[in-house]
Amino acid sequence: MIDFNVMETIKLRKSVRRYADKTVGDSVKNELTDYIQGIGSGPFGTTPRFQLLDLEPLKNKELRSLGTYGFIRGARLYLLGAIDDQQGAHEDLGFCLENIILKATSLGLGTCWLGGTFKRAAFANRINLASNELLPAITPVGWPEEKISTADSLIRFIEGSKKRKPWSALFLKGDGDTALSEAEANEYKDVLEAVRMGPSASNRQPWRIIKDGSDKFHFYMKENIMINRIISKVRLQNIDMGIAMSHFEMTARAKGLPGGWIMKEPPFICPGLKYIATWTLNKKLKAVVGD
Repeated sequence: MIDFNVMETIKLRKSVRRYADKTVGDSVKNELTDYIQGIGSGPFGTTPRFQLLDLEPLKNKELRSLGTYGFIRGARLYLLGAIDDQQGAHEDLGFCLENIILKATSLGLGTCWLGGTFKRAAFANRINLASNELLPAITPVGWPEEKISTADSLIRFIEGSKKRKPWSALFLKGDGDTALSEAEANEYKDVLEAVRMGPSASNRQPWRIIKDGSDKFHFYMKENIMINRIISKVRLQNIDMGIAMSHFEMTARAKGLPGGWIMKEPPFICPGLKYIATWTLNKKLKAVVGD
């Protein structure tokens, strides 16, 4: 159950890489844990396995052995997300983990999506990763350091984290070619803006959404193979699509807009784009595969 202001929380969320030397108290930790336990499955029907890893008892040497390549400092809590290696699981991980991250943000906690900048084997041992599972992403969790370091500012500059693609690049009309204006989005203007504000690997924003008539929004992925297939079986941009779906659904629900997900590819072809899912306004469904 969403118990925070979704749009304001999406605006507040940012990647935090430096954490204060301050323990996350039991009351906050328990509230986040309860939320994690109630998250359930994603739109594709798979259920990611999450574990909140408390590293407080570890010595500095043991912390360094886990390794986040210097990107994260001071964090003593990490949230790990494992999935079975099956279709739709990456999107479901992105969907569910972003929901949790937004909950953490609403509690004042900092987080940072990590997909390619952590030692998978070390963290996999901590979650007892099974042979059929993948560990696509993790996030530190903790109180943000108030002062932003020069290195952190440089990383944000390189990633272009404050830059977002314009509407005309992300949201299209039914022909799959003409840009959708904010006015034409009608009551879904804020919903699409929430998607536009979402985090993504290297800030590439691979989502493309086509408004089909008055009752459907088709989600497509503009894949960058170098980013999406660089880490063995992990698909970072499919996770990004799940994040986009999370922002879309959570904002729509918060605004009282009806709808649900179906996974039946529309009849028109969009060159260079891969179909992911459709939000339809006339079905109160969470996930339907095919017909």
